[in-house]
Amino acid sequence: MEMKKLVSLCKRRGYIYPSSDIYGGINGCWDYGPLGVELKRNVKQLWWKEMVHSRRNVVGMDASILMHPDVWKASGHVDSFFDPMVDCKSCKKRFRADEVEDKKCPACGGELTEPRSFELMFKTFLGAVEGRASTIYLRPETAQGIFVQFGNVLNDSRQKIPFGIAQIGKAFRNEINPRNYTFRSREFEQMELEFFIAPSGNKEWFDYWVNQRMKWYKDIGVKEENLRVREHRPEELAHYAKKCVDVEYNFSFGWQELEGIADRQDFDLSQHTKFSGKNLTCYDEESGQSFTPHVIEASAGVDRILLTLLVDAYEEEPERTVLRFSPKIAPVSVGVFPLLRKPPLAEKATHIEATLRECFRTFYDETGAIGRRYRRQDEIGTPCCVTVDFQTLEDDTVTLRDRDSMEQIRVGAKDIASEVWKFLYSGQRFRR
Repeated sequence: MEMKKLVSLCKRRGYIYPSSDIYGGINGCWDYGPLGVELKRNVKQLWWKEMVHSRRNVVGMDASILMHPDVWKASGHVDSFFDPMVDCKSCKKRFRADEVEDKKCPACGGELTEPRSFELMFKTFLGAVEGRASTIYLRPETAQGIFVQFGNVLNDSRQKIPFGIAQIGKAFRNEINPRNYTFRSREFEQMELEFFIAPSGNKEWFDYWVNQRMKWYKDIGVKEENLRVREHRPEELAHYAKKCVDVEYNFSFGWQELEGIADRQDFDLSQHTKFSGKNLTCYDEESGQSFTPHVIEASAGVDRILLTLLVDAYEEEPERTVLRFSPKIAPVSVGVFPLLRKPPLAEKATHIEATLRECFRTFYDETGAIGRRYRRQDEIGTPCCVTVDFQTLEDDTVTLRDRDSMEQIRVGAKDIASEVWKFLYSGQRFRR
């Protein structure tokens, strides 16, 4: 699949727009349109349901984007959150040094400068006066907001080790070379779980969360053959990690990370204890000793998952382009059409759409040939469509059409909500 075709579809159908589009856009930033924001909302809701609502030992929080600058000193970001950068002396393009082969420009083959450090955190100023004392950062990850509130959440939620804290929120990184559409952006959204455990439970919980996270991707409809788990080599590991694996997807530009699962040991809580002077240990009643919890982290990128779902669902057929979304994540569940705009048909279709809207995300369309309306819904990934035609006025039945097979059957209009629900969620397909 050519990425430019997907980019065109996403802009044309209201999934993703370049940020500040009327001014020519801004590199590495994207806006989500009417369908994109629904897809994003579905992904976040499914993640939250899986990670928080289905578990007694995980709670949520929402930390502020702006945090005390010492947070980032404790985490190591101030001293070490840099990428090596090189410039092409000929075409002036800029690249990460670790992604350039043969020390030649990937764009024109020209000579490159020597690598130099490039700070990835965005700086801003807090208050009315700009200066070193008022410098703060836009957070480059959401995890630190969880770590610094660990003590408060532990006490107030009445949880005990092992337990987790989950968060969904924006993060910002001043990427040298944003690329591959929304995959690498300067403003993005993360879904992170920090799971706090006793020091002896690292392997058990690490393996558990790797399995759980892979299962979730399959459950939301990503094809299993396009997923893999890759363990980091020792030289790849972050300074805080004892072990780390990536859940990767096979894009047209290669296998790329969707989510990292890391054994962060006790690095974060120990660092914040050291820098803040606050006690972030837990007391073990059985041993009578205090300990600093270790952490297993599952950190996923919302925008990368959305791109994965779009790529994975995209198919071209001789007569149509279709997004084969799982009904769980499709931004529109059901399209509703009158065959023609004539009042009896339109009135009936409007009534059916209002009924379905109470349970499903619907799309109503009464203009254009019915075949073209079906194709539009296929292209945005709507799993099924309901059509009111002249037979409806005779026997109160409607046409229910399947996106994937394009098969159509007739069902009773009075039963349409239950028929659509069975089609979408129960695994039952058309019964003749």
